[in-house]
Amino acid sequence: MRKFLPFLMLLMSVAVFAQDKKTEAKYVKGQEKGENGDTIRLPEQDFFLLIDNDDVELANNVPVHKIIKDSLVFALLDDPGAAMIDSLWQKELFQSSLYMDFKDSLLNQEYNEVVFDELPTDTLKLRLERLNAKTPFNIEYNPLLENVIKSYLKRNKKGMERLMALSTYYFPLFEQKLDTYNIPLEIKYLAIVESALNPRARSRVGATGLWQFMFATGKMHGLDVSSYVDERMDPVMSTEAAAEYLSTLYRVFEDWDLVLASYNSGPGNVSKAIRRSGGSTNYWNLRPYLPRETAGYVPAFLATMYIFEYAEEHGFQPPHPRTTYFETDTIHTKKKLTFEQISEVTGVEKEMLQFLNPSYKLDVIPYIEGEKYSLRLPRNRSGLFVNNEAAIYGYAEALEEKKEEILPKLVEATEPIRYRVRKGDYLGRIAERHGVGVSQIKQWNNLRSNNLRVGQRLTIYPQKNATANNNSSPRIYTVKHGDSLWSISKKFPGVTVQQIKSLNNMNSNRLRPGMKLKLSDG
Repeated sequence: MRKFLPFLMLLMSVAVFAQDKKTEAKYVKGQEKGENGDTIRLPEQDFFLLIDNDDVELANNVPVHKIIKDSLVFALLDDPGAAMIDSLWQKELFQSSLYMDFKDSLLNQEYNEVVFDELPTDTLKLRLERLNAKTPFNIEYNPLLENVIKSYLKRNKKGMERLMALSTYYFPLFEQKLDTYNIPLEIKYLAIVESALNPRARSRVGATGLWQFMFATGKMHGLDVSSYVDERMDPVMSTEAAAEYLSTLYRVFEDWDLVLASYNSGPGNVSKAIRRSGGSTNYWNLRPYLPRETAGYVPAFLATMYIFEYAEEHGFQPPHPRTTYFETDTIHTKKKLTFEQISEVTGVEKEMLQFLNPSYKLDVIPYIEGEKYSLRLPRNRSGLFVNNEAAIYGYAEALEEKKEEILPKLVEATEPIRYRVRKGDYLGRIAERHGVGVSQIKQWNNLRSNNLRVGQRLTIYPQKNATANNNSSPRIYTVKHGDSLWSISKKFPGVTVQQIKSLNNMNSNRLRPGMKLKLSDG
């Protein structure tokens, strides 16, 4: 008998394995058919394998309303699609600081001789000749242009690489619109000089957006501004308006160099420069008679064009983000939505939503009868949104109602206090203790992210009825049947899934009814 015991054990293991496989296959088959109307339940990683799948139809077969119903939205918080937004792309590109650098360089450009041995003058002359032959701009060599190009090459290589990375998103959009208006495609480089490809760039005098429209000029070209929306920051609408304006300027001057100069300083200043120069229409002859910024404008444009056209020769190695303009899609929204709500139900990071939808100043897409507002999403999320639109609006409305119930009554603020960050603190918890909002704490302390460090001092203006919460006991929650970490976090404002896991030393998202969870340290 002992001889056959190992053999019998092996047979039993095989039988159990086969039965498990059979049950699993039956389960999957039943889910595909939607038997008994059961909700599709997927492990977190498998869910996103479906949503990120190139097969859009397959991805869209996972209904958002069922995910919401079964409290599986928490899985969306860990969207692996966010991996495409690496630290460089998210921190450096979404909040580009290059705009002011470019503006300052136009006003303070030095035209002294620049030594840059890696670019001999003869080589530069040949390259400028090639550019001149294929563009309608006057790119003849002159020492002044050489010095500007060399100063750009020496000044900020990493900054230029960031702009090149951003250009992979914006340039296809620009080229599409410029081609429609029969405008030279090289005009796309103008947006770099104007805004450093920052759609929320705002000059000292109020010019705003990728193409730096003033309020009145934007209105002339149909770009409206309200408390919620600034269409000058909308990449598509502002590019359309810029193409219209550039076409008008070309009909007046019939010279693209003068179009660039007039775009910057206005047609009136260019006309004055023509008169003062004795009637010349050559930009380089007019240059001494133009405003200082405009005098550096065309050289900056040509230098930028040169660097982008010969980036490889100069060893530029920009990052290659996966998201491009043509990999996104727009949806006309039918209800008011916030970026946080959209992020929760689609898994698209809030930073990505801000990048794709920069015209919404408060991260809110409003709803006004008779007006059209659009949401731009990555294509692999847009189908998911459309297929479950009604459920998403219902979910957003439910969150708003719950938010209104929970929000404390508006009371007068006390004198500011200095709060010292303790271990385990996070902005949501600190805000709740003092009866204020996270955004208020960030504004009072000039915080650009939610990251805190132990010992950090925060200035807070607490509400009078909230200071008693500072020494409250830890909150304990008893897990009920059907609960998930995400659904529990939504019952307590300021508490996140990650914070619950951290407070309770959890290594997974698994819960069991009756389990006690600590929600605060007290």
